[in-house]
Amino acid sequence: MKNRKVKVLFEPYHKVVEVPKGTSLLEAASQAKVYVSSICGGDGICGKCRLVVKKGAIHTTPTTLLSRDEIQKGYVLACQSRVVKDVEIEVPVESRPEGEKILIDKDAQRFRAFYPIAGEKVFFKHDPLVQKLYLELPQPDLLDNLADHQRLYREIRRHRHEPIMQSGLKVLRILPKILRQNQGKITATIGIRGRTTEVIQIEEGDTTPHNFGIAVDVGTCTVVAHLINLNNSKTLDAEATYNSQRVYGEEVTRRIIYAELKDPDKLQEAIVNDINNLISTLISRNKVKLNDVTALLCAGNTTMIHLLLGLDPSQIRREPYIPVSTSAPPIRAAEVGIKINPRGLLYCLPSVSSWVGGDTTAGILTTQIYEAEETAMLIDIGTNGEIVMGNKEWMVCCSASAGPAFEGSGVKHGMRAAEGAIERVKILDDGEVKYSTIDGVKPKGICGSGLIDSMAELFKAGFINRSGKLNPEATNRIRERDGELEFVLVPASETETGEDIVLTRPDIENLIRAKAAIFAGASILTKSMGLEFDDIDRVYLAGGFGSYLNKEKALVLGLIPDVAPEKVQFVGNTSIAGAKMALLSKETLDKTYKIAHQVTYYDLITYPGYMDEFMSAKFIPHTDISKFPSLVKRLKLKED
Repeated sequence: MKNRKVKVLFEPYHKVVEVPKGTSLLEAASQAKVYVSSICGGDGICGKCRLVVKKGAIHTTPTTLLSRDEIQKGYVLACQSRVVKDVEIEVPVESRPEGEKILIDKDAQRFRAFYPIAGEKVFFKHDPLVQKLYLELPQPDLLDNLADHQRLYREIRRHRHEPIMQSGLKVLRILPKILRQNQGKITATIGIRGRTTEVIQIEEGDTTPHNFGIAVDVGTCTVVAHLINLNNSKTLDAEATYNSQRVYGEEVTRRIIYAELKDPDKLQEAIVNDINNLISTLISRNKVKLNDVTALLCAGNTTMIHLLLGLDPSQIRREPYIPVSTSAPPIRAAEVGIKINPRGLLYCLPSVSSWVGGDTTAGILTTQIYEAEETAMLIDIGTNGEIVMGNKEWMVCCSASAGPAFEGSGVKHGMRAAEGAIERVKILDDGEVKYSTIDGVKPKGICGSGLIDSMAELFKAGFINRSGKLNPEATNRIRERDGELEFVLVPASETETGEDIVLTRPDIENLIRAKAAIFAGASILTKSMGLEFDDIDRVYLAGGFGSYLNKEKALVLGLIPDVAPEKVQFVGNTSIAGAKMALLSKETLDKTYKIAHQVTYYDLITYPGYMDEFMSAKFIPHTDISKFPSLVKRLKLKED
């Protein structure tokens, strides 16, 4: 009866295969040439090979990768389920090839781009946080009778200086068998955990060519992941998606409140799922086994890291604004539900404070402000506008809550930078509006770069004044609707939706408020050090959005300081760049802790004169136009 055959029917493909009793459903599907998504190679750790048992009997191993409701509906994991009798199986959409793709918008694709690191090339010692070592342990005898555990450590130390080492019980349990079956020829995966080096796993033979890591920028709006070969530092691929937590609040304060008053688990589940989906896409596309992804390093603001790790973020928004931790220790990625190697490690870059996180630490690292002779300013333009100023002698920073206006939220026809978003605007002398859209199709709305262009052009054309008030006498494109003035950017006849795309007075106010928050933060940091903007030698603009910004238009709006154009440099997503650098070098990770400790944080809300600075910046370009001498000269600006 051992070789008794049973039938397995796979729907909706109407394929039947006969297999021996006890065969796994994953193997049965393979024999039937039915594709079932499985990225862990049948190890039961990815949860992708989901099938539904419609009829018949199977024996399945319990798993935490399926919910109670899914189990009641007949869901099983193909790799953990064996056929007992004839069965009918349905392959759900998410397990089919067509269910694997992640659809992302254009601005998410922009965030994933490979940007150069600022300044000169950054050199760091290649010393990944997790490494694989091929070892050939000598066979024990009566003269060399050291225990297997200590024998393993001795061999590792012949290759590396590792004074403090540890290993888990799982490693010890399998160690004797693997050593003797392979004549001592094994691969040890070791990972840095503070001052300790852990033997994470032991494998048969030489698996050193297969060691990969994931660097992740956990952004408030966008999550970016890069797949990295830990052996040679090569970035193999990148992907991005929108942060699913946005449904619980556009900015971090709303998400903290949701976590505190409602369900923090939903927020953690959302970001973990985003990261898992990105990992799944990257390794499937590059034919990498999930078990070979041994490390993951995340950079994000302090709240995002709290929500990822399931830490209570409630005190971050309450005076005196105390987080649970600004430097979380390395943990098993599986502890928070991230699906890489089950014993793989998750690292997070250290934060400076409650409101300046590891993404800013990464920005300081990649722009090398911390070791520069010249004075530089780093401005990360986004929902949480972090600003850093300093050099190798001193560094100060702040967080300016700009809100989501630059991402198109809170604007009537604002949208993400997807197909059809207006991204460039020019108003000609006769008042005609010229624009371009992403992918060159009919406009559907307007994204962040288009909004800044529009505001600057409206001001230059005289259609709005320095306070942002629309002037209906200047053009017939300004009209009143529902008691509110609005500017018709694109008439309905030219749009995809068949509706006018307009900028309203509230839209303009939102944008002015957002730019004022960032400029006020930059101004306060400069004044706090007894400097002027002219004393700044370099201004770095960071973030995926910042890389698509028109410097001239940003200056007209008063978003960035009036410094010489050659001083302004776009540096892209420094968060992901810094995360990769730290993942590939223990020395660099150590530097991030020193950087975070060296930066002085200014709390703008409690800083004397902040509201005055903020209110003064709520003009185009500013109440005090002497702060923008180049614009005064070029645009012939005058005091109101």
